[in-house]
Amino acid sequence: MILVAAAALLLASCGGQVQGGYSWGWFRVSPFTEAGQRNLLFMLRGYGPTLAVSFAAWAVSIVLGLALAVLGLMKNRLAQAVNRFYVNVFRSVPVLVMILWVYYGLPVSLGIDLSVFASAVIALALTDAAFEAEIFRAGIQSIEHDQVESARSLGFTPWQTYRHVILPQAFRRILPPLGNQFVYILKISSLVSVIGFADLTRKANELNVSEYRPLEIYSILILEYLVIILLASFLVKKLEAAMKTY
Repeated sequence: MILVAAAALLLASCGGQVQGGYSWGWFRVSPFTEAGQRNLLFMLRGYGPTLAVSFAAWAVSIVLGLALAVLGLMKNRLAQAVNRFYVNVFRSVPVLVMILWVYYGLPVSLGIDLSVFASAVIALALTDAAFEAEIFRAGIQSIEHDQVESARSLGFTPWQTYRHVILPQAFRRILPPLGNQFVYILKISSLVSVIGFADLTRKANELNVSEYRPLEIYSILILEYLVIILLASFLVKKLEAAMKTY
């Protein structure tokens, strides 16, 4: 319904007439004009970087989140403290602030060079790992204790029990929440445009500088995100349905 309403607004306003004191200029982003086609292609080039940074950050956050979850489930108090500290801190820091700190502060603090892409991935992954850790913790704790005892009676070491018994089952149970976190990363990835990363939002900002049609350009940007977010959400729901019948 949102897509239909947005499309209706675009069609109703095309033509450049004045409405409410604003001179509409949808021809600048219309697929039926040469200028519109050129501008739309420019904006669509942001899809690749957006997906790349989102997938990369999601993958890193899964690995880091799993490690944090294992620390939180250990009987060692120091390990548990590390888990609690990380989760509480990184769930509290705004994503935009984390992006700016990683891009401007981390290279200075560690004396290293970070590309815009690397900074974006690190910032998003550090933030999302705190949520992934809680997802993994819940998934691991959902495994029946009897299975752990059975693995121990067969002579499995703690690592073998995690690898062959706990994690395979936990992964199947938490795949839908992990998919939802990817959708979340897709949405917050729009914030990395502030450090110059050429994602969908950055492309829209750059086009607005030259065309200065903010309403039209950012309306198209909304549609771009709607398409990718709704598609990702649909795939997650299909995954959830498949997990229920598995």
